[in-house]
Amino acid sequence: MSQMLALLLIVLILYIGDAVSVRTKAWIPSVFVCAVLFLVGYWTFFPKDIVSLAGITTPVAVMMMYLLITNMGTLLSLRELARQWKTILISLAGIAGIASAVFATCIILFDLNTAIVTIPPLVGGIVSAIIMSKGAADAGLVDLSVFAILIYVMQGFAGYPLTAIMLQREGKRVLTKYRSGEWHDTAQNTAASDKHEPTTVVSDEKMPSMFSKIPSHYNTSYFKFVRLAFISYLAYLASSITAPYVSISPFVLCLLFGVIAASFGFLERHSLQKANGFGFAVMVLMLFIFDTLNRATPEMLLRLLFPMVVLIGVAIVGMFLVSWVVGKILGVSMEMAFAISLTALYGFPADYIITNEAINALTKDEKERQLLTNHMLGPMLVGGFISVTMVSVVLAGIMVGYIAPIAG
Repeated sequence: MSQMLALLLIVLILYIGDAVSVRTKAWIPSVFVCAVLFLVGYWTFFPKDIVSLAGITTPVAVMMMYLLITNMGTLLSLRELARQWKTILISLAGIAGIASAVFATCIILFDLNTAIVTIPPLVGGIVSAIIMSKGAADAGLVDLSVFAILIYVMQGFAGYPLTAIMLQREGKRVLTKYRSGEWHDTAQNTAASDKHEPTTVVSDEKMPSMFSKIPSHYNTSYFKFVRLAFISYLAYLASSITAPYVSISPFVLCLLFGVIAASFGFLERHSLQKANGFGFAVMVLMLFIFDTLNRATPEMLLRLLFPMVVLIGVAIVGMFLVSWVVGKILGVSMEMAFAISLTALYGFPADYIITNEAINALTKDEKERQLLTNHMLGPMLVGGFISVTMVSVVLAGIMVGYIAPIAG
């Protein structure tokens, strides 16, 4: 198979996944469609190395991970997150519920490696799934390497309908109070939603503050890539220097250094989007993660089905119980608290899509729509940002070091 034919086929699969997701309003996740098509391809006529044959090799994927995670750090605004402190506490509580439930279940039914590999993908997205899958593969744990990907692919099926139900119930509660005159505007600030704006191309803009004396027309895509690469390299360097004393994943440091660089005006927010590289970076990582499925056999999938269903189920129960208690303490309804926690299972853009779909289904009145948007959208976006973008990467960077390799 030629390189361009391989590239055409695998990118076509990504598009089909997107198209199905759009058509079904995200009820059928794009990653699930892509995973099924890749498995069918691997079990029929795809060469096992079709992704690397297309040019997406491990060094290229790792490079994109460095840039993408550093870019994630630029999205964090401490001032905006401070306004959503209740949302943050509920999101963290949900993550704690997931971790506790999965650890307890794995100790009883499975093993510690299964818990370690499962938790970061359950509270995150593509990056944490790749980190744990690669860590399991490096330790010789082929089943768990595939398992990390399956968790990432399948968790949305539980998260989407539950979130839709919770938001519908919360919206009806708010509208009932509003229509009876009992509603007092307790909406949380939605300014944080801009950190999840769509990944469109951003045109000319002024330099970040550290380079304010340089004319803005020098702020080219290459200049943005240079600064992203520099911060990523500093993170790698810091990880290497501290390695003899304390093991810190360079990806965790990329996130931290990205926050610092954006705060001091070295990087602009959404740097990778503004350098016109975000879409390509995500495409590379998506293809890299589906490349892991070339090791999956029908027998392996059947073997992993039981632990996958059990662990996703107990994780949801764990997050519900803990987020409900914390939400009650903070004065947040059970429905809203649970919906915020559930964003860990899918993140953006699904949190945005599901929230808007719930609002559209509840009312056509513009004032009521704005009320529900102010009340629900900000917390949902921040919840997904905290769990998927931040905490999952940190958890993966830490927990990957605790995977025990197979003996011999």
